[in-house]
Amino acid sequence: MKHFRFSIIFTIICLAISAYWGFTHGPEAGLSAMFKVLAITSILAIMEVSLSFDNAVVNASVLKHWDQFWRTLFLTVGIIVAVFGMRLVFPLLIVGVTADMGMIEVAKLALNDPKSYSEKLMAHHAEIAAFGGMFLLLVFLNFLFDDEKDEHWFHWLESRLADLGNIQAISVFISLVALLVLASFIPDASRLVVVMAGIWGIVVYVGVKVIGHLLEGSSNDDESEKSNGASATGTIVKGGIGGFLYLEVLDASFSFDGVIGAFAITSDVVIIMLGLAIGAMFVRSMTIYLVEKGTLDAYIYLEHGAHYAIGALAFIMLASGTGLHIPEVITGLVGVAFIVWAVISSISYSKKQQSS
Repeated sequence: MKHFRFSIIFTIICLAISAYWGFTHGPEAGLSAMFKVLAITSILAIMEVSLSFDNAVVNASVLKHWDQFWRTLFLTVGIIVAVFGMRLVFPLLIVGVTADMGMIEVAKLALNDPKSYSEKLMAHHAEIAAFGGMFLLLVFLNFLFDDEKDEHWFHWLESRLADLGNIQAISVFISLVALLVLASFIPDASRLVVVMAGIWGIVVYVGVKVIGHLLEGSSNDDESEKSNGASATGTIVKGGIGGFLYLEVLDASFSFDGVIGAFAITSDVVIIMLGLAIGAMFVRSMTIYLVEKGTLDAYIYLEHGAHYAIGALAFIMLASGTGLHIPEVITGLVGVAFIVWAVISSISYSKKQQSS
């Protein structure tokens, strides 16, 4: 329980704030409104965890190579960015830029007229979905086309796709093809802005990888310095910064779906932030738990299942950009199904190894 102690305390605090908000704010303020708000906050938290559990697994696959300092930084600074940056500031920023409004004005609109605020945000759902969907699609494709991957879940498929990994930029090529297909279903009036959002998703993914590579430096250049303790520490720190940026953008892409889905449940931005913040905190705690318990090593297909869940989420987000509505419960269940399937497959694999 030590991994989830802070998350539980954080949850109690958020639920207390939520209860106070429901009891004192709104036209129906009172005891009944308080219980209603508490129920909505809990639903949003559960939805966020179900949508982002695969995110925790992928995060853990990166974090297991980090030292304690960077893990702690990811759990502290990273959660501030995730909760306040992506769940509160970013939606306000989208509305402010697109509606030509100041941040303070947008914040007042979100608090005083949440319906109008949610309508302005939902009006740009296609662009948000294109950006997040393309980023997540590249995460999935680069996992499939990794020719250095040792273990294959669906061996007959993954081994063949991995062989294509030596083709340069194959993941970017497929992503651009997917974006062109998506554009054919977008109305002419908004096609350009949606395509540009998708291209930015690709640019950000590649850009983060470039920054990470530059910060990590060439392993050959560092080889002569590895004997020096300070130089080795510097390499770890540089690698951590690159990975930290990657995980923050990955978390941002996951948060898009959660934020948009939350507005289908309630338009109260305070309740949305509290509910998603609880979910985000538990996802962080699950990430640290998976790393310290060595769960990824015990369940060898867990990372595979998480990436397939990410691929499914990417396609769902891209499809939603065309106007096709897929209920959030379906999105969450698809991710959970892949994770459960991967765990069962991992257990079966371990039993076969022990018997042989």
